[in-house]
Amino acid sequence: MVYSAKINGEPTTFGTSGMLYQSNKLMYDRTTNSIWNQFTGEPVVGPLADSGIKLDFFPSVLTTWEEWLAEHPDTTVLDVDTGVYSPTVYAHEWEPHAIYFDYFSSPRTMFPVFNRDEALLPKETVIGVGINGDYKAYPVSAFADEPVINDVVGGQEIVIAGSSTWGTGRVYERGGRTFAEEGDVLRDSDGALWAISEDALTRADGAETLARIPTITSFWHGWFSFHPDTARYESS
Repeated sequence: MVYSAKINGEPTTFGTSGMLYQSNKLMYDRTTNSIWNQFTGEPVVGPLADSGIKLDFFPSVLTTWEEWLAEHPDTTVLDVDTGVYSPTVYAHEWEPHAIYFDYFSSPRTMFPVFNRDEALLPKETVIGVGINGDYKAYPVSAFADEPVINDVVGGQEIVIAGSSTWGTGRVYERGGRTFAEEGDVLRDSDGALWAISEDALTRADGAETLARIPTITSFWHGWFSFHPDTARYESS
């Protein structure tokens, strides 16, 4: 998940506290040293706790470098050679010498969580959508059979352009339309083609856009821990 690094309009920086809640990392801001829940973007301990402040939440995507670079050839990259830690610290999770290799190789959580649900494996990746107080999880595995999903969450019509290969999904408003896959673009129920981007769906003639909706890519156990009343998408 990606948040604005501004608190009440003032820029700050965040760090990892080393603490966990519901097997999820807690971060802290370097202005007030308040502890923040990274899953909700809210301060939970310290001067800002119970303040009602919530960090602005931005759309993001979990994808491969190959796919990202193809779509964004002028992108900038955060260098792993920071001068603070050895680049080996940032090894891919599937490499045996990576710090969290054992964690990602095991179906178990490292620490207890209060809410569990056996409908999915604890570490199955889901796209979590929250709109108007309603929550729904979409297993990334569902995109293998349904790369485009039209649905409604919290009264909001949405469409998900997903990829089980890349383990990702982008969620957009759909404005009363029903979409289907058409190569690298989407085709709506009127036959119009729409380009997929990080910000929006854009009709081929440029006359209309449909906004991207921020989501959380998470393990199932993480999403369910914070949203035990969540609905779960099941393939038709």
